[in-house]
Amino acid sequence: MTSPQPQVIHRSDPSRIEIEWDDGTRSDFTAAHLRSVCPCAECVDEITGIRRHDPETVDPAIEQSDAELVGHYAISMRFSDGHGTGIFSFRFLREQDPGG
Repeated sequence: MTSPQPQVIHRSDPSRIEIEWDDGTRSDFTAAHLRSVCPCAECVDEITGIRRHDPETVDPAIEQSDAELVGHYAISMRFSDGHGTGIFSFRFLREQDPGG
């Protein structure tokens, strides 16, 4: 099975990223949601899979910046709380779609 691929990634403002997928689906992510589900080793224990970062501590007004492609499979970004080690694969983002 192939991974879903974005056709357009749009940073509509510092608190939101919108993705149009190759199957016509649209995803709208807030920076707070993405920070809450960050899959990096700092936020999720690599061995146990247990979340280290408490999503309840994320400021709802958090912003993101520096959204960049990582190869052909992911995006990375920095958040206004200083966090910037997460790599969000396209498959992960599609699974985290708050609307779907």
